[in-house]
Amino acid sequence: MQQNVVRHSWIDWVRRIRHAVLFVAATVVAVPAGATGDASSGAFAFIQGLGNDAIKELTDPAIPRPEREARFRRLLDEHFDMAAISKFVLGRYYRSANDEQRTEFQRLFVDFMVGSYSVSFSEYMGKGLTVTGAGAEDGGTILVHSKIDMRSAADAHVDWRLRPAEGRFAIVDIIVEGVSMEVTQRSQFASMIQDRGSVDGLIEALRTRTLQSASSSTQQ
Repeated sequence: MQQNVVRHSWIDWVRRIRHAVLFVAATVVAVPAGATGDASSGAFAFIQGLGNDAIKELTDPAIPRPEREARFRRLLDEHFDMAAISKFVLGRYYRSANDEQRTEFQRLFVDFMVGSYSVSFSEYMGKGLTVTGAGAEDGGTILVHSKIDMRSAADAHVDWRLRPAEGRFAIVDIIVEGVSMEVTQRSQFASMIQDRGSVDGLIEALRTRTLQSASSSTQQ
């Protein structure tokens, strides 16, 4: 019963966050940390730079699915700290995983993100994103507050957690209506590991999902 609740809550959350995630993946621009003064104002500009013109690169329905996935993967690799996110979402199981398992999990996790979110890119019909504020957090991260017009629903309040990295910003978490992508993903994967008995079981499940997604993509 608890397992079903987790999965249903995850599905509901994915439906809400998919449209939010595409903004940052589709329209990230390389704004150097501190370029407009301090790190917070640089982060503000970084997220505010997500514009509707750049969104068209992924949300145009005419873009073939394989091309849309390739563009999303490139931007995900370039502007998200996938190593840190992968470590966090694997949770306590990261410590017991060996190097080979960690590497394979990160690779498949990126595939999972691409397959999970890219299918929604052509569906967004809202007016865009508005940054409402930004502030430094303990530990050196910066939280940027925004709202996203959802057209057929109430605006989504989305926070972007950024980490300054080598003169730029790397996205480490997205928080939609107070719900963290990292925390939700970690809960889902922990449930999958418990169901399958090991990290290898999770890896195999993600590998199967990736193959199914690739097969579906080539047919479109």
